Amino acid sequence: MTAVKSRVGRGTWIRQYHQSTGAGPTLLCLPHAGGSATAYVGLSKALSATAEVLVVQYPGRQDRIADRPVDDIRELARRIADALDPWLDRRPVLFGHSMGSVVAYEVALELRARTGQGAAGLIASGRAAPSVRQDRGVHLRDDAGLTDELAELSGTATALLTNHELMAAVLPALRSDFRAVETYQGAPGTRVDCPISAYGGAADPHVSREDLLKWRDHTTGGFSARWFPGGHFYLQPQQSAVAAAVAQDLAVFASRGPVGSGGSLSG
Repeated sequence: MTAVKSRVGRGTWIRQYHQSTGAGPTLLCLPHAGGSATAYVGLSKALSATAEVLVVQYPGRQDRIADRPVDDIRELARRIADALDPWLDRRPVLFGHSMGSVVAYEVALELRARTGQGAAGLIASGRAAPSVRQDRGVHLRDDAGLTDELAELSGTATALLTNHELMAAVLPALRSDFRAVETYQGAPGTRVDCPISAYGGAADPHVSREDLLKWRDHTTGGFSARWFPGGHFYLQPQQSAVAAAVAQDLAVFASRGPVGSGGSLSG
């Protein structure tokens, strides 16, 4: 059984909620805009027999509420790569949802620049490819407008949305996250050399099938795509199906051998 690393704990960038019960790969999960590490507790539990699941806690939320949020995707990726250093004895697989997908992509680029190897695989969920600019001006809205956006996406409990004290505490980080993701666009011509698997909600109003499939243009490795019932936050009601899909992708990534071997997975 793999012991939880000593550098994982409150106030740190990396969390580990469950000890790994096997010798599988390292899976690093990155939350959505406004999200926190606890969003992945269920997925961590489901995959603990398959992988050593680590989760990023962005600054400005939960026990990091006093830490200044980062409003630039590439800077966020650099800081995450710094924090990930103790786990780079093996190449991680990166899983991101929504904003977390482009953060994961930039982390993969950063790791490759630093180590020459990068990630073993990338799972991008609920976000158009890095080449697609997605700026609906959410970060420019007032507090009520930001709250309305959360309600529309259906990923936040109503009890939180109607708690003015709690919302006042989380809105600065939320605004920073939306500023980061809405001002982001991948640098032209950049690609990772690990395979990418793109996941989407079949009824997601903000991510079209066409824009999700453009992730294939950002890898020199294999590519696959999957759709799940539901909207932008399909992950929550489809957790069992998503965990099964991630486990399958981890096995495929592991079977590919050296990164950058080319070919296509499916889709």
